[in-house]
Amino acid sequence: SSSNSTTWCKLAYWEMGQRVGPLYPVEHPAVNVFGQVPYGDGLSLETLARHSFSPPDSVTRTRDKIGLGVTISHEGDLVWIYNRSDCPIFVNSLSLEEHEPSSPTRVPADYCLCIFDPIRAAHNNNDWTFRRTQNFGPIDRNSIRLSFVKGWGPSYSRQEITSCPCWLEILLSPCR
Repeated sequence: SSSNSTTWCKLAYWEMGQRVGPLYPVEHPAVNVFGQVPYGDGLSLETLARHSFSPPDSVTRTRDKIGLGVTISHEGDLVWIYNRSDCPIFVNSLSLEEHEPSSPTRVPADYCLCIFDPIRAAHNNNDWTFRRTQNFGPIDRNSIRLSFVKGWGPSYSRQEITSCPCWLEILLSPCR
């Protein structure tokens, strides 16, 4: 790899509708995002949250369940997620939206999933713009949203991801 580093994504951590901490730029091919892990390598949500407002109990309880969290990796044009925690995660991206644009995909503990594939994203984006409704707000093609432990959407009590206690936005750098 060349000496000048390239950021392939930035991570934004949210608790409910509140951004917590600064954007976290990622240059390595893989990054870990975790809760309470001693000497963990990557983005520690526990550390970020120390600088934050005091969240409701539901947020703290959910954050305590994240544990080893996830590994997000970049391989070629694809982005993969590996759920290392003991709880499911829920992911929403243009590559996964076959049917319901507002429904996230549930990824059980110890499972891996390709969360971004530019070819599928482009295909779904065409369908999407065609039948997009106002309710879902702006959709950023280069953004992937991931909620820890709690799902959202039509089949959950939380309709919006901003009602989820702990979630992550993966902002992919536009294709170079």
